[in-house]
Amino acid sequence: MPLHPQAQVLVDLVNAMGGAPASDETLQAARDGLAMLHAGGSGEPEAVYAIGDLDADGVPIRVYRPSADDGLPVVVYLHGGGWTLGSVDVYDPVTRALANAAQATVVSVDYRLAPEHPFPAPLDDCMTALRWVAKNASAFEADGTRLAIAGDSAGGNLAATCALLARDGGEPDLALQALIYPVVDADFTTGSYQANGKGYLLEESQMRWFFDCYTRGGTDPTDWRVSPLRAPDVAGVAPALVITAEYDPLRDEGEAYARRLADAGVAVEACRYDGMIHAFFALMGTIDDGRAALEHTATALRKAFGTLSG
Repeated sequence: MPLHPQAQVLVDLVNAMGGAPASDETLQAARDGLAMLHAGGSGEPEAVYAIGDLDADGVPIRVYRPSADDGLPVVVYLHGGGWTLGSVDVYDPVTRALANAAQATVVSVDYRLAPEHPFPAPLDDCMTALRWVAKNASAFEADGTRLAIAGDSAGGNLAATCALLARDGGEPDLALQALIYPVVDADFTTGSYQANGKGYLLEESQMRWFFDCYTRGGTDPTDWRVSPLRAPDVAGVAPALVITAEYDPLRDEGEAYARRLADAGVAVEACRYDGMIHAFFALMGTIDDGRAALEHTATALRKAFGTLSG
């Protein structure tokens, strides 16, 4: 279908602004730009019952409790931004809304960013936080035995890889991995890259720079821990929700990952949002389908946790 009018407005605005090429020299401008995009597009932050900053074995985390109820399930959320941009502050409206909608405690991980901290530092931080939460959720009155992981874009990449590492290590047990337009392969030749790699907010040149930042020091971008679509085996990993967007260069790889999981016998729900662009999930304040996708994710989480009534 054509680009949705709400997405078109954003695309036109970003394209009219132009911008400097993605490079180390423009790193801070890119970080500031993402923060501004989210501030303008994520909507007014929702009230939640309680928010607290904690230390998870050296990794900063922010805990969002939607209510005073004890023993709520937990969602570990990994923010997007090409492993290079973003923070728990930038994603605060998203994690607040997800906590309320899922009626679950959300733990947002402030993992280290590339290029200052390339692979495996961001992944190590996310895995450390995930394991800490599983063992210490009672510290914030949550139930670590009902645990899911979620993330968008590069956060989806980290979530998918953490789910595979959790399977390989035998813990923690995950009820769901919610992957929102995830990066899962260092392949710029897909049909969606060819069709959507320029002019639709996220561009191929940015993704090439993000991969370069993340793999500084000689890491092979086709290593499955960077490109989980290339994992030798995905059988036995946690059930998945995979959300993609029609006008996103990452669309095809996300859908290929969903098919690979399904072929391996993993329970998967795959959903493409037609007319949508990359980042629409986080821009729920200006794009209605972003809110719909967040509610979709919350429903999938509640089903996985067994807390969906009716």
